[in-house]
Amino acid sequence: MKIIACIKRVPTTDLEPKIVDGKSLDPTGVAFETSFYDQIAVEAALQVKEQHGGEVTVLTIGPKEAQKELRDALAKGADHAVLLKDDRWMSRDAHSTARTLQQKIQELGADLVLTGRVATDRDNASVGVMLATLLDFACVSDVVELEIDGRGGKARREADSGLESYSFSLPAVITCQKDLNEPRRAGLKGIMAAKKKPLDESDCPESSNQAEVCQLDTPPPRPQGRIVGEGAAAVEALIDALHNEAKVL
Repeated sequence: MKIIACIKRVPTTDLEPKIVDGKSLDPTGVAFETSFYDQIAVEAALQVKEQHGGEVTVLTIGPKEAQKELRDALAKGADHAVLLKDDRWMSRDAHSTARTLQQKIQELGADLVLTGRVATDRDNASVGVMLATLLDFACVSDVVELEIDGRGGKARREADSGLESYSFSLPAVITCQKDLNEPRRAGLKGIMAAKKKPLDESDCPESSNQAEVCQLDTPPPRPQGRIVGEGAAAVEALIDALHNEAKVL
């Protein structure tokens, strides 16, 4: 079975962002990591490989420095890694990203493609389902339980009304939700082995955006809190503040 896990290099979630030119993040001093949900996708890919055999390829679009995130996935047990080099990866919109990934996945071949449900930088939750449409693969999103057999699988996904169960045939794209698994850590043996595993680099093909960032702003600072009273005597004042000031009641 050919399994591909798509990952994205994103700023760490404890970042205090600085904006340059009104449209982009200042990369100076920024630490990067694999997007949280993409780590779950890598773990799901490794579990499918362990249960059914095959090979896991980790695929990303990003700068040369994204080798770090790919090597981490290789250290956990992935077999191959592919880097489509693009120093402007953060300015790509969802469609451009999905189109580029589609072209590479078609070249590599895949029975199962796993992605995170959302990237923790843009929070669009669009690339996975767009990718499935472009590939003409079956798709289940926000998956919290996954079973794969030889020709298809079963998945449960989160929905507004509860959990939904689906059966699907392969090839398929699965977007992974946080309750699907607990990503493993790379051991020393895996880290050493990752240095010898193949990591293919090539320039990312050009792909135009359909959407453009017009303005990027940091959230406004939170107003300073205040104590409205103590004990039961504060209840009336608190309700009044929530109703007339915060307007949440």
